Amino acid sequence: MNKRRVNLVVGLAIIISIIVVVAIYKFQPFHLQSHISVSSDTYTVTDKTGKFVINPQFDNAASFSDGLARVEVGNKWGYIDKTGKFVINPQFDNAASFSDGLARVEVGNKWGYIDKTGKFVINPQFDDAAPFSDGLAVVEVDKKWGYIDKTGKFVINPQFDSARLFLDGLARVEVGNKWGYIDKTGKFVINPQFDNADDAGVFSEGLTRVEVGNKWGYIDKTGKFVINPQFDNADDAGVFSEGLTRVEVGNKWGYIDKTGKFVINPQFDNAWDFSDGLALVEVGNKWGYIDKTGKFIINPQFDDAGFFSEGLALVEVGNKWGYIDKTGKFVINPQFDDAGFFSEGLALVEVGNKFGYIDKTGKFVINPQFDDAFGGHLIGYIPVQLNNNIQIDLVFLKKGIPILFPPGMNIKDIYPFSEGLAAVQVGDKWGYIHR
Repeated sequence: MNKRRVNLVVGLAIIISIIVVVAIYKFQPFHLQSHISVSSDTYTVTDKTGKFVINPQFDNAASFSDGLARVEVGNKWGYIDKTGKFVINPQFDNAASFSDGLARVEVGNKWGYIDKTGKFVINPQFDDAAPFSDGLAVVEVDKKWGYIDKTGKFVINPQFDSARLFLDGLARVEVGNKWGYIDKTGKFVINPQFDNADDAGVFSEGLTRVEVGNKWGYIDKTGKFVINPQFDNADDAGVFSEGLTRVEVGNKWGYIDKTGKFVINPQFDNAWDFSDGLALVEVGNKWGYIDKTGKFIINPQFDDAGFFSEGLALVEVGNKWGYIDKTGKFVINPQFDDAGFFSEGLALVEVGNKFGYIDKTGKFVINPQFDDAFGGHLIGYIPVQLNNNIQIDLVFLKKGIPILFPPGMNIKDIYPFSEGLAAVQVGDKWGYIHR
């Protein structure tokens, strides 16, 4: 299954309507050039949002977190509030976002932690550092990793060759090329013995996958093998989904339950997790959907396919993409050169190298007219770029309402909204717009 990006083709009527919008923009003050609501081929300018509340002035910037955003000025990083005022002046060689009241910053190749006043709570002293999780942060000193509390005191001294964040009271650590799990006192709850372990370190429904001698199995939080190592591969997310997880044996994929029993025997060339009672599987270069008994609800017939999202799944037939419901019936016939998942009632699709947006009936909400689409689709924020000769740089779509920037602004990048603001790069400088 491929990840999909998508966009559409322009008719004369839409070009005329866009030219009208451009004309409107040219004669409006910028604070009125903020929002465009779209209904079929009509555009209406309103003054709700999209205005720069913090003008482009930073060399680099990040999203707001805990009320502050990190920004770069002249190779130094500092932190601003939502008015654009520096709360912490640019002074750090590198910086991370605030989390739980603290932020990691780098000074002279050493990392420490500051509070929201910019005061060092933990002085720069670490070769590398991670954010706090479960009250502890993993840090590196002389190529060994340990854990500190929020005062900077080592709760677990540097001793591990590699280490991960604490999650639910346990952290995955490496000693001598073997992985195990420690508690918050540094005591091994599960001794180092595994050649590999789930990278996220997450126990899913009480189990996590581990590798021993090129075979994968599943342990519980005591380290006991609930399912012995026997699989050539296992779900790379390491998770059980709806009580089942996918595993590979001899180049075929099947599904086991939490006792390790095969509920669906290995028979598929490829397989994905269950979601809403169905799983996407491949047989002989065709994709279909099975239920939890392994029965095909939708027979393998598609050249490519995606997960169900908001009741529909994108599928490919003969180099064209359409959408089916959970009975396998085409709700939107294959007609698009590329397609994306539905999110908040809209899907991004491509026709003839142009991109636009359809609703769940297949009707174009925004006609194919955009030259590019990138980033953020799954969270509902979709920037798209119009043809240069129309002179509108970027639209940032949310729930069918795009933010249209005035001509000539040279928008180069944009982040999703966070805490009501989004970082936008104009030329070589960054600023923030309001939702």
